[in-house]
Amino acid sequence: MGRLGKALERAETEGIPWIDEEPQSKHGAKPENRRSIFDPFAVAAIRLLILTGMRPREVLNLEWGHVDFERSALFLPDSKTGRKTVILGGPALQVLSELPRIEKCPFVIAGRNLEKPRADLNRPWVAVRRYAKLEGVRLYDLRHSFASVGAGASLGLPIVGKLLGHSQPATTNRYAHLDADPLRHAANAISTSIAAALAGDAPKPQQFDSK
Repeated sequence: MGRLGKALERAETEGIPWIDEEPQSKHGAKPENRRSIFDPFAVAAIRLLILTGMRPREVLNLEWGHVDFERSALFLPDSKTGRKTVILGGPALQVLSELPRIEKCPFVIAGRNLEKPRADLNRPWVAVRRYAKLEGVRLYDLRHSFASVGAGASLGLPIVGKLLGHSQPATTNRYAHLDADPLRHAANAISTSIAAALAGDAPKPQQFDSK
């Protein structure tokens, strides 16, 4: 996570060096100066994936109308499992609050076509992944990392499962009684630990009583 955090920071500031396989123009920049700086929306999307445990398409389809800053939550009208509420921790809220809003674009992660969701994050993710030396890691694996941090902090599988929006009926029934308060604490604990790791810190896993 520390390497990923550094790669994301570099991607939105000084840029990530081009890979050797990219075509080189005769009059282009010198090899040491060839860098790709990605737009803030692509970098924010990757941050949201790791800080919330959301699926890639859920992040790319996210609209500003789904974001409730007062209740620290996202209310998704449609996802893989239907309507879904995503409880947000502080770091995820900060990512959203710092993103610019593009006029006439309803989507949080704006793309070239302002009327449609961004198609994918393949190009920025490949560059970030390569620079961070995380070969083979998929975007979807960030969702697994979110769950692993929660489990490692003793948050309990019911809480983690609720945050991820698992669709298994047997699992859902086990934590259907949980309200947003313990979930908000859990979301904040997980995302705060991840944010610290992205920044290069290595705090001890936060302990949380899910009862």
